[in-house]
Amino acid sequence: MHLARTLTLSSAAVVALGIAMPPSQASAPAAPVRTQPAAPTTAATAAPTSVDDRRAPNLRVRVVKRGLDIPWDITFLPNNAMLYTQRSRLSIRYRKPGGGDHLVRFSRSGMWSSGETGLMSILAARNFRQTRHFFTCHGANSPRPSGHDIRVVMWKLNQNNRRAVRVKPLVRGLPASSGRHGGCRLRYGPEGALYIGTGDAARFRNPQSLKSGGGKVLRVSPKTGRGWPTNRWNHAQKPMKRRIYTYGHRNVQGLALRPGSGMWSVEHGPSISDEVNRLKRGGNYGWDPDGPGYDESVPMTDFSLPGKQIGARWKSGPTPATSGAEWLRGDRWGVWQGTLAVACLEGSELRIMKFRNGKFIRQWIPSRLNGNYGRLRTPVQGPGSALYITTANGGGNDRILKVTPRR
Repeated sequence: MHLARTLTLSSAAVVALGIAMPPSQASAPAAPVRTQPAAPTTAATAAPTSVDDRRAPNLRVRVVKRGLDIPWDITFLPNNAMLYTQRSRLSIRYRKPGGGDHLVRFSRSGMWSSGETGLMSILAARNFRQTRHFFTCHGANSPRPSGHDIRVVMWKLNQNNRRAVRVKPLVRGLPASSGRHGGCRLRYGPEGALYIGTGDAARFRNPQSLKSGGGKVLRVSPKTGRGWPTNRWNHAQKPMKRRIYTYGHRNVQGLALRPGSGMWSVEHGPSISDEVNRLKRGGNYGWDPDGPGYDESVPMTDFSLPGKQIGARWKSGPTPATSGAEWLRGDRWGVWQGTLAVACLEGSELRIMKFRNGKFIRQWIPSRLNGNYGRLRTPVQGPGSALYITTANGGGNDRILKVTPRR
């Protein structure tokens, strides 16, 4: 249940731990959810709200797929089927709305997997029904000095959903080293642009360099991969600089579009802090592990840098290793409607974060998703407002979970 780790989150935290349920009982009806209200560990600490925890939804958690190996991301298709990736296996699988599941065949030529990098994010095109296009972000062999880079590629799924062909690369040359800090999340923005969250490849110059695509959130055309016309540096000479939406990031693991509030990012920090950020065009989010070497003892947001840095909307204190995120939609979520669901790897938990006017108010950690399934990677909302969550334990021990509020 990670009691010691949870208690170190904040001296103001109030901890109420539920009884862990063995994974074998995951499909049983859920007992009342125990929640953890907590003051945020930000520079300006906000008090918890008066929301009655008894109004928080009781959850049912059901395993819909077992025997996986680091399922990194999920995307839903217009027919309510899902495509999902497995990072190190460099695989894509198709799951039918009724539950049948099969491998999607495609050429892995030139793909590369190492450490945190492999076949990562996947996202169906908004016009999938007409084009059958989808996007992936993956490691690749390249002529770069490191021998590798990270790329965003457009694919086309055939009519029987069993084969995909590579259409074209949209973005190449995102930095890679050993495989550490590879990013890489893909999500659509409100204007129809494709947002790409990247890692800094554990290289100290990348986050603050406008020549590098590492440690950034890029905003590009989903048709061409070129920088979006209203990006801050859209008239720059270098194509990568024209793509930059925000910079000064360490390892962006989550992107989540909040209706009316734009794109938010979730970021892996060093041991001292993870972050949730509200993204602003051209913003510098302050990660600068100044060399020589790669200094991870510096703050995630270094306000001593030249110019203006943008502080986090939430930061963790000791890291739970925040990963993917999703804003919850639908009346069935009750008081959690409009909150940010954040998966945590090291913390092995789901955090439900409430923000008001862009400010962090409080969080819950539902007992059903606190240590019962190991490391949690990615939450994605699917048909019927259900939340699907991938785990990240490795060794063929991973699952996709379906989480629904009990009515």
